[in-house]
This record gives sequence, C-alpha cells and structure tokens, in this order.
Amino acid sequence: MSLLRQIFGPSRDEVWKQLSQEIGGQFLEGNTWKGGKVVAKTGEWTVTLDTCRIDTQYDHIVYTRMRAPYLNKDGFRFRIYRKGLFTAVEKLLGLQDIQVGYPAFDRDFIIQGNQEDKVKALFSNARIRQLIEQLPSIFLEVRDDEGYFRETFPEGVDELLCLLEDSLVNLDQLKSLFELFSETLNHLCHIGSAYENDPNLELP
Repeated sequence: MSLLRQIFGPSRDEVWKQLSQEIGGQFLEGNTWKGGKVVAKTGEWTVTLDTCRIDTQYDHIVYTRMRAPYLNKDGFRFRIYRKGLFTAVEKLLGLQDIQVGYPAFDRDFIIQGNQEDKVKALFSNARIRQLIEQLPSIFLEVRDDEGYFRETFPEGVDELLCLLEDSLVNLDQLKSLFELFSETLNHLCHIGSAYENDPNLELP
C-alpha cells in the first residue's frame, strides 16, 4: 500500500469502482476535463453518479451528483434539503413549503412540492426518510430539465436529481444514495407519479 493511500485513504475512483461492482453497475473512466462516473440500473431506470461544478457569484462549488431520468405520470415535483444548506441553489426554490407530519424530519429539512398530498405520500415511506437522514448536505428534487447543465428532456420525461456537497468517497453513503434512488423511483410508481418504463434517455 502506498504512503499516500495510507495517509488519505482510497481515492474517489477506487471507491466508485467498488461501488459499481457492488451495485452491478459500470465505472466509466474520466479524462482531463471530466472525472469518471458510475452508471447502473435499478429496475427499468438508469442511474448516473458523477460530479459537477456550480459557479456562483462568489465561489465555485463541486457537488457529487446522482441523476435518473424517468417518465413522470402526473407532473408531480418536489425538493428536499437540509435547513441552512445549499444557498447556491436557493434562487431555484419557489414551491410550497410542506410539513409532512414527522416532527424531527420536518424540523431538519425544507420540504417543498407542487402537490401536497403526493409529498406527504412520498415521505410517508419510512425507508426514504431514513436514507435521507443518513446523507450529509443532501439536496434532492425532481426537475424537468438539467437546469444549470443545460440538458433538455423529451416531453413527459423528468429527472430525479441529488446533489451532495464535495466529492463523496464514503462507500456506505454512496450505497445509501443509490438505494434512496431505487426506493424513491419505486415509491413514485406506487403513488401514481411515475411509469415503470425506461425513458431511453442517455445522460452526458
């Protein structure tokens, strides 16, 4: 084992390669301009893990990003993030603030959506709440295009998107993030807000 690995632990690529093996995905090597990424399937959906940079007026912030396009059945959108975090994306916010009925969860997170009953139905799933609570600095939402990243989607296709501050190299947290996507996509189908079909959309 190299001295640097002993001091700093495994690199991001090493951890992400291990993740791809454990979830049955594929690690795709990066290049000078863009880091590597993990692509994996959960059910009919393709989940992509990579990093991205958001430029603000005062800073450049690197996020770990997970995305999964899906067929949105009823236009339901939501977002959730920890209170006091993600000031870089606050200007995107504009949905109704909603209390979902779990005091500790409502205390720790800003929860917003365009259909209050669907938001409450989604977060009635105890496993979804537990997985969100395990992840640091989480920002999770459904959006209708790539926003900052300027990727537009076909009609009826939306994207489940998660941003986490910094480049995440904790294997357990990455596995929790992948499970969160799987559980959320399946539960969106359960509450009638997603089709269990492959949207056939390849993300850059």
